[in-house]
Amino acid sequence: MLRVVIAGAGGESGRAVSGALRKAGHEVIGIGHDTERDIDLANAAAVNALAAELGPVDGLVHLAGGWRGGRDDADWQWLLERNVESFRNTTRAFFDALAASPSGRIAMVSSTAVDVPTWGGANYAVAKAATEAWSRSAAAGFAKGGTAASVVFVVKSLGADGTPFDVLGERVTALWDSPASELNGARIRLY
Repeated sequence: MLRVVIAGAGGESGRAVSGALRKAGHEVIGIGHDTERDIDLANAAAVNALAAELGPVDGLVHLAGGWRGGRDDADWQWLLERNVESFRNTTRAFFDALAASPSGRIAMVSSTAVDVPTWGGANYAVAKAATEAWSRSAAAGFAKGGTAASVVFVVKSLGADGTPFDVLGERVTALWDSPASELNGARIRLY
């Protein structure tokens, strides 16, 4: 049985991934609104305290964030806190525990907006590009030990008009079926 932390567990994608992991027999620790743990993921001290309290974990699935178009400062701040800072804080807080796990995994969801950014969605594309760069940095850190992996799932969108939530749940759950060396640093398209 694995212990997997899901940041953003209160949304539809979080519920789907949590359900798939639980169905596979794993323990899920949900973080987010309307979950057993509701903390501000943009607050590094709060995330560090949670990681210290939880101890050993085998996975961190980052589903927190959201989408906002535009280029204004208010939208940028919203995206920065919910996407970039939350991912940076959670990966830093849980990195050592994941590296120590015999099969630690970090997974995040990104967007095709990184590949083809638009002026109308510039803030979002930049925020997702930053989180992808952070994920690759974690992959470089894991490469030294060889048992942990950091991956990015890329979607056009999630839900009825895009990648179904249950497909995301299945693909996240399958991360532990492959060796870290095959996954680490991968950018996996789900569309």
